[in-house]
Amino acid sequence: MLEAVCLDAKHIKEKQMPSSEKLLAEARLRGAQASLPYAGAVTPQEAYALLQASPSVKLIDVRTQAERDWIGRVLVPDAQHLAVQWTLYPGGTQNPEFMAQLEQQAQPSDTLLFLCRSGVRSRYAAKLATELGFGQCFDILEGFEGDRDGQGHRKTIGGWCMRGLPWVGA
Repeated sequence: MLEAVCLDAKHIKEKQMPSSEKLLAEARLRGAQASLPYAGAVTPQEAYALLQASPSVKLIDVRTQAERDWIGRVLVPDAQHLAVQWTLYPGGTQNPEFMAQLEQQAQPSDTLLFLCRSGVRSRYAAKLATELGFGQCFDILEGFEGDRDGQGHRKTIGGWCMRGLPWVGA
């Protein structure tokens, strides 16, 4: 009897938390349907589930160091949270060392989840990384803060923060 209960609990847990392979397959399908120039796209919740399921999955935070310091950052193990600025602060110019810095922290075969404020810079970063040989690049839809609401505020419409995922900061 106890064994059957454990099997039922395991079955329920599996239904609630899709496997990494299933999440990545859904992300690839989403990417194919949208003709994305990289492997695919994940929701913030899917990204967090992937990070929890596999320590080899890496989140590439392409926001500036200023954004991470003043606004906040995802709360995942340091080994999985890699900071590689897409643009530089101040000035907003593209980081000419982006790929060199990415190559120092990740391998072309790694599963990489790219995150920015609202899901724009992360798309560019995933595209460039894919073009230069990183084959498992996924954009995190909605970004860290999501889009602006009617009053111009973020963190209320989509994004890592609004979805209730762990983060620290302002």
